[in-house]
Amino acid sequence: MDNSDWIKQLLLMGIGTTSMVAEKIKEVSDELVKDGKINSDQAKNFVDDLMTQMKSEQGSFENNLERYVRNILQDLGVPRQSEMDELRGRIDRLERQVRDLENKLWR
Repeated sequence: MDNSDWIKQLLLMGIGTTSMVAEKIKEVSDELVKDGKINSDQAKNFVDDLMTQMKSEQGSFENNLERYVRNILQDLGVPRQSEMDELRGRIDRLERQVRDLENKLWR
């Protein structure tokens, strides 16, 4: 499992948790309407407000998690994809130069 797989798993767990919380919020608001403590418009506003807040916090959580993981990988010396791509390009160029030199020697 590469790094992006476990990051995706963590994010999916967060999304699953958010879905469960959303269902519970909806259940609580339905119960409050049923008991006559709030009306359906208030319940809808209550749910909408909480979901908006949760979504903004989830985005912040995802950004913080991504930054944290990136810092850990950097501290461990794991190269970024762009660095790996650059090194692959350099290796390709060097291999081409070696082939060209070998071809010149055999002519």
